[in-house]
Amino acid sequence: MFKIWAKVVRGEKIIKQFTYNGEDKLVYSQFFNYLAEICSQLDEPTPVLLKSHIFHFAKYRTVRFLPRDFVEAVEFDKLILDNIL
Repeated sequence: MFKIWAKVVRGEKIIKQFTYNGEDKLVYSQFFNYLAEICSQLDEPTPVLLKSHIFHFAKYRTVRFLPRDFVEAVEFDKLILDNIL
């Protein structure tokens, strides 16, 4: 079981947040599915997921998506995903 805390940040304030609870252990090949579900719950577009995003999440247990990582225009400064225990 794992948890991912997603935060939508504008300036220095969290404007939306969601905690994703995974049933099994974290599988990095399914990371896009986790990301899509999180963005759906936050009612935000899904960013483009690169291999570097997955590596950063695996190594540091956090990843940040900036507006340049989205195809659509977004109204926030960053989307942060943290792996919490």
